[in-house]
Amino acid sequence: MSTDKPTPANPVVMPQSDDGHGSVVAERQAQKTEPPRMYQVVLLNDDYTPMEFVVVVLQEYFNRDLEAATQIMLKIHHDGRGVCGTYSKDVAATKVELVLAAARRGGHPLQCIMEAA
Repeated sequence: MSTDKPTPANPVVMPQSDDGHGSVVAERQAQKTEPPRMYQVVLLNDDYTPMEFVVVVLQEYFNRDLEAATQIMLKIHHDGRGVCGTYSKDVAATKVELVLAAARRGGHPLQCIMEAA
């Protein structure tokens, strides 16, 4: 596989001097990579989804212990929304879909969204 970007296996080759012998020195250039953009997964309050269900969702899909899940649930209840976690775009989108599917299966109108962090 050929790429245009230099990698450790594919260094940029730049001639350093032309002494007539055709010698070439390879230099490695550091790749400039940016960390992926992060997204917050947010649960929104409603008047119908049981608090216990929200706690279970936080434990099951966001790996929160009972204490942390309860605190987040109370924040959602009092403030109308609560951040469940911050993830890369693909992970956040997957968690949103999993939570929405669980809410549908349980017959609850719970809403889950993702926002750029």
